[in-house]
Formats: sequence, structure tokens, C-alpha cells
Amino acid sequence: MSGGELATVLNRLRDWNPFDGGALLDDVAMVLDDVPPAEEATEEIAERLRRHLLRLVNVAVAAGAERDPVAARLIEQARTLRGEDLPGDHWTAVGHLRRLGWTANELLERLVAVRCLKEAQ
Repeated sequence: MSGGELATVLNRLRDWNPFDGGALLDDVAMVLDDVPPAEEATEEIAERLRRHLLRLVNVAVAAGAERDPVAARLIEQARTLRGEDLPGDHWTAVGHLRRLGWTANELLERLVAVRCLKEAQ
């Protein structure tokens, strides 16, 4: 392995964060709760949910979960939602957060069901 390749691997290891199912579930609970998130928190929560979806999609693709029709539909839905901007209106933004959270939760459950991930706690 060349020095450049080794440096690339080392940088990727430094930037790697393990999957945190508990944090995902906390964020999902926050947006699906009866009390909506505060307006000033919506952008930060949306960004965390987008990161959760990105990680779940990456796990799903790496594990070949796209062969499962339900997982494939959820992967596509996650990709679509990640690409959407957060609406400017607070209540519309809350609806968007709930779609992000619901999709993350459903994809997590499906990846557990098809044995791509262990159950999050």
C-alpha cells in the first residue's frame, strides 16, 4: 500500500463514527412526539435526521438490502427526502421532520428484519 493510500485509509478511520441506533431513536421520538420541536431547532434536527438516513441507506446498499422490495422502497424514499429542503413555514417543516423521522424509523426496522443491522436500543 502506498503512502497516499495509507493516508486516505487513516483519514477515513479518523472521520468514521459508529452507527448510533439510540441517537437515531431519540431523534425519531423527538419529531414524532405530540409536542412538535421548537422552530429554532428544526434545521438542526433535520440535519441529524438526514445524516441518520444517509448512514442507513449506506448500510442497506452495502448489505444488499435493495433486493428486499420493502427495503428498496424505503431506501428510495430516504434518498428523496434527504434531497428536499426544509420548508420555511414552521408547521410545514414539522411535517417534513416527521416524514424524515418516520422513514428513518421504518428503514431501521426493515434493516433489522432483513438482518442487516442489530436491533437498536
